Amino acid sequence: MSRIELIKQLKEKNPQLSKSELEAIIDVFSKSISNALKNRNTVEIRGLGRWYCKKLKENFNARNPATNELIYKPERVKVRFRASKKLNKLINQWKDQKGAVLETQIK
Repeated sequence: MSRIELIKQLKEKNPQLSKSELEAIIDVFSKSISNALKNRNTVEIRGLGRWYCKKLKENFNARNPATNELIYKPERVKVRFRASKKLNKLINQWKDQKGAVLETQIK
């Protein structure tokens, strides 16, 4: 889902809010998450999931697959997302229902 689609969906559910207000809400939301992750804090939204920073070690033995040349990869930080149990259950339930529909269509 893109930012524009999200704004359209929010506008349908909240017609009293203007498009510019919804854009401001989404901007504040995303900037809050970004700032927290920049400060290496964990961001958790119940029912959705958790964003956290994971430190990756430096690697002296990495190779460029095209040239087989040794390269150095410095220590770095990656952002990871872990979905909540509720979201995982919802996704897998939808997947199971879709699979069941496909099985009935095949038979």
